[in-house]
Amino acid sequence: MEFLDAVDENDNIIGKASKDEVYEKFIRHRIVHVLIFNRKGEMALQLRSANVSFCPNCWSTAVGGHVQTGETYEEAALREYEEELGTTSKLELVGKDLYEALGVPPKFLATFKSISEGPFNPDSNVVERVEFFTIGKLKEMVSDGEKFHPELLFLLEKYIF
Repeated sequence: MEFLDAVDENDNIIGKASKDEVYEKFIRHRIVHVLIFNRKGEMALQLRSANVSFCPNCWSTAVGGHVQTGETYEEAALREYEEELGTTSKLELVGKDLYEALGVPPKFLATFKSISEGPFNPDSNVVERVEFFTIGKLKEMVSDGEKFHPELLFLLEKYIF
């Protein structure tokens, strides 16, 4: 069972709860995302597998996931990177934001960026595939109504577009 730190409005740890309890009781917690770019400035996205419980078959950040109890944001980002894409690269913190949306508990999103050409070896249980896109193509996909994870849309609007 996965345990997450519960945090207050200032991101101070105030307890811990199981992942299920976090979502059942709308407990504020921590999430990481890694924005991966290649040398041409294109951004990698993962297409989430049909097997995942939240936002299946949606485009998401190249790497994303929960910060487990006792982990720093960077440790969680590197763990998720290895789990999801089978590799890692140097991370740089972009920012940390409180994300609040209807139907999901509030969460702090720590966003990192990295430069990598791959190769990636995605975990097929959670990642269908990874592709690089120009920023122009991403804008086009958003305006065309392509299915995106809501946190990716938030991060695109805040940091990319």
